[in-house]
Amino acid sequence: MHNLGCSRLLRYQKQTHTATCRNPPPTPPYDVFISHQGRDTKRNLASLLYDHFTRRNLNPFLDNKSMKPGDKLLDKIDSSIWACKIGVSIFSPRYCSSYFCLHELTLMMEYKKKIIPIFCDVKPSELQIVLENGRCSTKELQRFKWAVEEAKHTVGLTFDSRNGDWLKLLRRASDTVVESLMELEADGDNNQCSCTPTQASFAY
Repeated sequence: MHNLGCSRLLRYQKQTHTATCRNPPPTPPYDVFISHQGRDTKRNLASLLYDHFTRRNLNPFLDNKSMKPGDKLLDKIDSSIWACKIGVSIFSPRYCSSYFCLHELTLMMEYKKKIIPIFCDVKPSELQIVLENGRCSTKELQRFKWAVEEAKHTVGLTFDSRNGDWLKLLRRASDTVVESLMELEADGDNNQCSCTPTQASFAY
């Protein structure tokens, strides 16, 4: 009976996996994707923005709030960026030393999402990529450098975490996101790339 039960369980798991592959669950259309460096801003600015956006009836993506055990990290991030409407990149002192932050920023640029930069404790001119040797391919590094240069020349919000007005920043950021969403809706264009994540060709 034990072997029979195991066989049935294995067959069920294979059937479920096959059905899932044929009909992957849709990624919810997030209003805004929050890209941040965890050690710098997860416990303060990123989480505060998430809560503020939620209170304004927006559907934000933040990794520790929007992902669940079992999710594949890059797959979830990539599909969520593709499905989002607006990107918020919180540039902090260690943002450009994070492979995942640079990956998120670059993907948002390549999918032609509107990105609202928040320069927290760092100036645009100070953004420099610092990755360990071998952490990414030469092609990836070129993509990352392009995305960072684009971000440097994008008008954003600046914030000093020691002396700045937190409530004012949250209001300005959420107002900017809401206005951008309204513009997208008025244009009838969500700035979505015509290709799907699986169709795009990237070198990871």
